[in-house]
Amino acid sequence: AFEFLGKRWNGVLLGTLIQGPAGFAELKRGLGIGDSMLSDRLLELTRAGLVERTVETGPPVAVSYALTDSGQAVLPALQALTTWAKENLTAERCTGAGDRQVRAS
Repeated sequence: AFEFLGKRWNGVLLGTLIQGPAGFAELKRGLGIGDSMLSDRLLELTRAGLVERTVETGPPVAVSYALTDSGQAVLPALQALTTWAKENLTAERCTGAGDRQVRAS
């Protein structure tokens, strides 16, 4: 679970889609992620059954992404991890800056 959800952008995409379905361009703009990376991550999340891709025939054709029931089921765990991180991790701990300072002194 950590290997999959900890992969760059996967958890962020799931957290973003909790607000409701979103299109590719909307996700790209909101997250500041590149086309290729976003496409790869959405495909991965879709294959895992956490995100559903819907194509709405047009014109214009529109594609949107939304959480599946499985995707929504993982959100409480992500929210619990977020709460834990806010309470227990500082930026210094995450970057190892404190370790560098100790070694330097």
